[in-house]
Amino acid sequence: MDFGINLTLHQLQSDAASPERAKELGQLAYMQWLGSLPANGCFRMAALRAHATAKPFIDSNPAVAVFCQLLTESLKNPLKPLDLALPKPRRRGGARARRMLL
Repeated sequence: MDFGINLTLHQLQSDAASPERAKELGQLAYMQWLGSLPANGCFRMAALRAHATAKPFIDSNPAVAVFCQLLTESLKNPLKPLDLALPKPRRRGGARARRMLL
């Protein structure tokens, strides 16, 4: 179960160029983490564990802060739908931009 949060946090180590991009990445991370949960697992325990694992990175990574905020909201109001959306398709620089990050 911890594999899902570790992979998600690793993938969030990219640079969020804007608050909007951080929100997109945080929402995608939440959806990815949610999809990695086992069907017979306890959501509450998994969410608490994921939040504890991600919490040290909240101040240094805005996308992780969004991810943790979604975890907190889902724990406080489990039956209330979350405001989640897939990112709007747009060009982000492709391979050249990724190489510039290295």
